[in-house]
Amino acid sequence: MITMGRKMTEVVPTPAARFRYAITDVWVLTKRELLHWSANPWGMIIGWLFPVMLLLMFGYLFGGAMAVPGGGSYFEFLMPGMFAMAMFFGVESTVLAVTTDASKGVTDRFRSLPIHASAVLLGRCLVDMLNSAVGLLVLVATGLLLGWGWHDGLGQAMMAFGLLLLLRFSLLWVGIYIGLHATNPHNVSMVQLLVWPIGFLSNVFVDPATMPAWLGAIAEFNPISATSTAARELFAGPGMRGETWLSEHAVLLAAGWPILLIAIFLPLAVRSYRRLNR
Repeated sequence: MITMGRKMTEVVPTPAARFRYAITDVWVLTKRELLHWSANPWGMIIGWLFPVMLLLMFGYLFGGAMAVPGGGSYFEFLMPGMFAMAMFFGVESTVLAVTTDASKGVTDRFRSLPIHASAVLLGRCLVDMLNSAVGLLVLVATGLLLGWGWHDGLGQAMMAFGLLLLLRFSLLWVGIYIGLHATNPHNVSMVQLLVWPIGFLSNVFVDPATMPAWLGAIAEFNPISATSTAARELFAGPGMRGETWLSEHAVLLAAGWPILLIAIFLPLAVRSYRRLNR
């Protein structure tokens, strides 16, 4: 083709244009995941109601036999812990979704398309955080209907909910990292087996002081325990403080543990995604 001496130049997008393209890519992939919700609404609803079932079971079936540190209602003690446990349960859905996409070649197809490199992971983050936020709202509404409430103002309560979502955001990157390394969805069952012991080895349901000393120490170091204790403190409910340094600085640890997990697993997840099938 004769160009009559003209030089053909490649149009380089401006930084603002690249940002708009990236936002568009993230939204398209987020919308794809949201469409899965409409295709499987019962799966989503069951996922949101499962923590409610645990709340009712422990609160009313076993609550009468549970001792609350410092006295008070076991239901008030349990609610903040169940909020933290619900955030932890989200790891399973993240691992399963990431592993399924990777095993079916969906992730590889996304990486071959001219889309922003981070759009796939960011789309997953947005959908999973939205899923967890809806589940948290369902659990909060259930608690309010059953008589639970916060006692130290809305501002403190919002801080507690922020710490809960921060825990979920940090565990989301743990789930993405594990999901990228699982060979197929069947291996997710191994992750599910670990979720329950880790979740129950905390102060969600009982005071670690009632456990053997070595087991109680492990439970105190659990990030779920830190968020649970911080939420109890910010909601001004029973069992808000313990006698250990960890429980006395629960709010600080409830922010510190997720930040540490994000600092470790976010780069690992991004690196694993970039090296996928190389």
